Amino acid sequence: MIAICAVCVSLLLLLPLTIVLYKLWWAPLHFQSIMESQGIKGPCYNFFHNNTKEIIKIKNQTSYNSPIDLPDHDIFPRFQPYWYSCMKLYGNNFLVWNGTQPQVVVTEPELIKEILVNRNGAYPKTKREGYLKKLLGDGITVAEGEKWLKLRKLANHAFHGECLKDMVPAMVASVQTMLEKWRHYEGKEIEVCGDFRILSSEVISRTAFGSSYVEGIKIFNMLGKLSALISENANKMNFLGLVKFVRTKADSEADKIEQLLHESIMEIVRKRQDEVITVRADSFGSDFLGSLLKARHEGSEKKQISAAEIIDECKTFYFAGQLTTHSLLSWSVLLLAIHPDWQEKARNEVFQLFGRENPNSEGIARLKTVNLIIHETLRLYSPVTLITRRTQGQVKLGKFKFPANVELAIPPLALHRDPDIWGQDAHLFKPERFAEGLAKATKGNPMAFLAFGFGPRICPGLNFASHEAKIALSMILQRYKFTLSPNYVHSPFIALTVQPQHGVQILLQPL
Repeated sequence: MIAICAVCVSLLLLLPLTIVLYKLWWAPLHFQSIMESQGIKGPCYNFFHNNTKEIIKIKNQTSYNSPIDLPDHDIFPRFQPYWYSCMKLYGNNFLVWNGTQPQVVVTEPELIKEILVNRNGAYPKTKREGYLKKLLGDGITVAEGEKWLKLRKLANHAFHGECLKDMVPAMVASVQTMLEKWRHYEGKEIEVCGDFRILSSEVISRTAFGSSYVEGIKIFNMLGKLSALISENANKMNFLGLVKFVRTKADSEADKIEQLLHESIMEIVRKRQDEVITVRADSFGSDFLGSLLKARHEGSEKKQISAAEIIDECKTFYFAGQLTTHSLLSWSVLLLAIHPDWQEKARNEVFQLFGRENPNSEGIARLKTVNLIIHETLRLYSPVTLITRRTQGQVKLGKFKFPANVELAIPPLALHRDPDIWGQDAHLFKPERFAEGLAKATKGNPMAFLAFGFGPRICPGLNFASHEAKIALSMILQRYKFTLSPNYVHSPFIALTVQPQHGVQILLQPL
């Protein structure tokens, strides 16, 4: 009897160890074997540090912070050097490890199309964790099913064609305010990234939330701090996956920022609600915040959204609306500064359409040269640097079979520089690539251009960002010629989007 009890106790003690060994050792190695049998290879799974050690080593060897010689814009090896190295060793599709989580990196366009179109719902968005969840919550960018449909309809309504027309005067007024400041720098050097950050913040605040940059500045600052925490902690060593169980100073700071962020957003929400309650306004308004509040207070219970969903949507659109356009304008001005021929072509087009008058909706829709420049800027310096999905269950993707809960990672920077599609000069600025349309430029392969995603989950703010960029560039070109300052250092870095590390310095010459 004693012997039997001893055996039972021993088995109970061994059970946790068996489970740990299964999850941390046998299951990953078994999955790697299955992938290799299908032709998907990659670095060997490491029981202690996964692939983190190799990632940090290769990143340190890449001279991440060193300048790049212009006019070279090949930033994929710089920003995702580990994946760049793996592509050369293992081919277009390969396996890496994020802890015990298998991650298959996919760069074959046909496979990517199947993933992003997602006809059968087999490839939902990857769930957010950690700082990224604090930054953007569980809103439209990760929601699925009925919740996503509900939120997508609200976003589509707030940023559709007619609403964009109504936003043009506010966009023009914000650009005018910025250009008033620029008058003090005529004939001198000016750093434009800071001004574009304020401009894009002002525009999204005014057009989507009915507030000013001053009212939203706390929100933008807090979003920026959370974004910085994400960048700083992207490649922390994850020993046996234990990082998630250890609280750090950065974790405490992130919690505090998240709480302050919620309070600041709710302050803007309550202000709009009080205007209706006290009859100072007869509706919640037609902007994005107004659409959210209507969905919160009006209509059927099925269509209503919660306060938490409002906060998450506000965070998403405050952040994306500011960061995407700020980045696009910064790189567009840089590229025009070093390519005066394209700057002159764009200026001539702007004068033909608007003269000295402010841009209008009709003329914005007819801008062709400016549109080519924006497309090429987005190709070279895509605001989206990573797209992730996961397998809902067992799936067949092309010739490959994957079990459930495999993360699929798509790197747009790699696709935007594929020489088989864009040519051997894919790393150079050549807007004429898009002269005959996107289909011709990508050789009929839309997966080669993923600046705002693809399929039903394409960014709902695409037209908003494009409108704002066209207005700002048009108004700058109407007033100034500009060249790159000798003080500019070309050292792009990733802070969720690709940004100039030391700003963009140009020399302004009034027309």
